[in-house]
Amino acid sequence: MRYPPLIAVAHGSRDPRAAATVEALLDRARHARPGLEVRAAYLDHTPPAPARALADLDEAAVLPLLLTAAYHSRVDIPAALREASVRRPRLRVHLGATLGPHPLLVTALERRLAEAGVEVGDPGTAVVLVSAGSSDARANAVVGRLARRWAGLRPWWSVTAAYASAAAPTPAEEVIRLRRAGAPRVVVAPYLLAPGHFSDKVRQDTLLAGAYRVADVLGPAPELATILLERYAQAVQHQAVQTGMMPATA
Repeated sequence: MRYPPLIAVAHGSRDPRAAATVEALLDRARHARPGLEVRAAYLDHTPPAPARALADLDEAAVLPLLLTAAYHSRVDIPAALREASVRRPRLRVHLGATLGPHPLLVTALERRLAEAGVEVGDPGTAVVLVSAGSSDARANAVVGRLARRWAGLRPWWSVTAAYASAAAPTPAEEVIRLRRAGAPRVVVAPYLLAPGHFSDKVRQDTLLAGAYRVADVLGPAPELATILLERYAQAVQHQAVQTGMMPATA
């Protein structure tokens, strides 16, 4: 059976570290699935755009390289696929779900905390789970649910959500609140895919606010490559959808 190419669509950034991180993640997927063609595309700032990445294909699986389903996955990616279909009317697209939510994301977050020198599940440690934030309250609610689920899995002092933009509390505000509430240590777990403006600001602001450790972004964690390939398998198992339709749910 010939499998269609995987087109991973990321947000895009002016910061070159972001595209390098995306390629490192996709390299993990390529290594795990030899023979599968894997391409990156970006919604903004970085080429190629989705329509360009799809320009020579008759069929593809398009996967949003995003951690939550919000405006980019619900509006921007379908719009980009409609543009691609104008250029290539016979294009068949298997549109997949975003990376999150997924149970393996907690494993990846704990990996990054351990790499930063944090004892996973330490009862004296409060974790601030930081996402980029969204104007879509549903996306922010997903991050809040992830924090509550994580708190139930480990004996942390607490796990609470914060948002780098568009919602409250900010990461620094949450660090300060937890310290005032008596948390012995407060650490920050960025729920961010790649380095850039948000990750740099989160690190700077939370350390100034008194955070004990700030983990690295999720980046090319092996768990994310596993999730990406799982989303790919789910997408190609569904009938190809017309470009512009909502992605299949995981």
